[in-house]
Formats: sequence, C-alpha cells, structure tokens
Amino acid sequence: QYSHAVCFERCHYDHPNHFILKATIGVIGCGWLGLPLAVALVKDGYTVHGSKTYKEKIEALMEKGILPFLIGLSEDQIEGPIKEFLRGLEILIINVPPKLRYGNKEDYVQKMKLLHIAISESSITKIVFVSSTSVYGDVDGEVTEETPPCPITESGVQLLASENVFREDPNLHTTILRYGGLIGPERHPIKNLAGRRVVNGNFPVNLIHLNDAVAIICKIVSQGYWGEIFNGVYPHHPSKRDYYLAEAKKKGLSLPEFSSNHNKEGKKITSCRLINVKKFDFTTSILS
Repeated sequence: QYSHAVCFERCHYDHPNHFILKATIGVIGCGWLGLPLAVALVKDGYTVHGSKTYKEKIEALMEKGILPFLIGLSEDQIEGPIKEFLRGLEILIINVPPKLRYGNKEDYVQKMKLLHIAISESSITKIVFVSSTSVYGDVDGEVTEETPPCPITESGVQLLASENVFREDPNLHTTILRYGGLIGPERHPIKNLAGRRVVNGNFPVNLIHLNDAVAIICKIVSQGYWGEIFNGVYPHHPSKRDYYLAEAKKKGLSLPEFSSNHNKEGKKITSCRLINVKKFDFTTSILS
C-alpha cells in the first residue's frame, strides 16, 4: 500500500562529527509545478511525501524517490489517506490551484478549509501556500508585496480568502507565494493567443519560468523564510505586444493582434522582497 510507505529522514554532514536531520516535507499537488519541485527537494536531501489524484500516476512519484499518496480534495471531503500523508511532516507545500476556468465552478475556499482542519490535527507547523498575482486585481502601475490585494476575478477572490485561512492560524507559520503566469516545458500563453485579438497590448507581461518557481520554494524552505509574502515574477516586463509577437515568430505561430488602453499603463508586478531583501537571483529568462 502506497499510503503505508515507510518514512525515513535523510541527513547531510556539515562536520565529520555532526549531522543535521532534514525535515520531512509534503507536496500536495504533484502536477506541472509540484512534481519538479518534489524532485528538487529529494535531490536536496529531504524526505518528500507527494500526492496525486490519479492512481495511474502514482508510479511516476515512486520512480523519482517521492513517497506517493493518492489524495483527492473536494468541497465535501478529502478522499484518501490524508492522515498518513500528513503524519511526520513539519512542512507542507500546498500547490492546488482553483478549478474555475472555462465555466468550471467550485468552492475552493471550502476545500482549503477542509485541508486546514486535517493540518490542525497533524504535526505540521510550516506552510508554503502557492497563490497567484491575480489577488491584486486590476490595479495600475507597480505592484509590490505591500500593495493591498483587491481581486476582481472569482479565482483571485477565492485565492485571497484561502491565503487567509492559513495565515490567520496562530499555530502555523505560513508563507504566501504569489506567482505570475507560469511558463516552461509545454506551457506558454502564446499557444492560446496565436491568431487571436489581445486587449491591452501596451500592458507589461508578468511571467515566471518553472525553473525559478521551483528554486524560490526551495530557497524558502532551506533558508526558513516563514510568515512572509513573496511575489514571484521575472524582473523583465516587455509589453504584451512586443513579447507575444516575438514569441509567435520564434515558434512559427499565427501572429496575434493587439489593441491598446492608453488610459492605463497596466500593472507591473515586482518581486521586491525576493530580490531586494532575500537577494534571490532569477536564472531562467522568460524569453525562449
């Protein structure tokens, strides 16, 4: 049974006569971002519990040294051995985006509240909650972590409320990570925008590559950046028009058409705390 896999702690040596036990970490949601993250944490010497929602994908976790659990989150219940998944964890990384696109509807906040109840009955003290810059809404100009959130989309509203479910628990040290648009292998917005009309072509793009997204979480964990909020966006913001035209040409796709909003400059999201305070270096350009 995968749910009863034997847990063990890896350690690394910092002196011939000393060793440091590394925390056991859970990654709930081992998908496009969560799987490479879990793999990176295993390489860093952590024992990692990983969850998937489909049984046929469990083997892939085992092959990469991740202790696999079949867990399904819904508004009404948590399916699968959630207690076993959470047992022995000190840190949990929650990487479960809302399913609210293309007409889908769900009470994502209720789903996170059920997860929070399960966490409150476990040994977990530290949380990384993967959120989105959509919580800032339709603001204009530069956006930092100090900018008050004002979401206008259903996804942004529910993400912000879910952030607070964990932040307001005094027994948890929760770090919120608000990513811009994620790009990487087999994932790029130009594939959906090719040949289409794009509004606000003068607005800046706010993107981040998968490699940097993984590296940020690894640094949060290794350096103990708990109880903080970070924006995760690559520090280069060409206009949508310049960026997507260039990407379409590189990939041989139909060129999108653009309209502009001359009354607004659009929001430029900056990763101020990561860059200026934590001295994080973004290494993978958003330019393919």
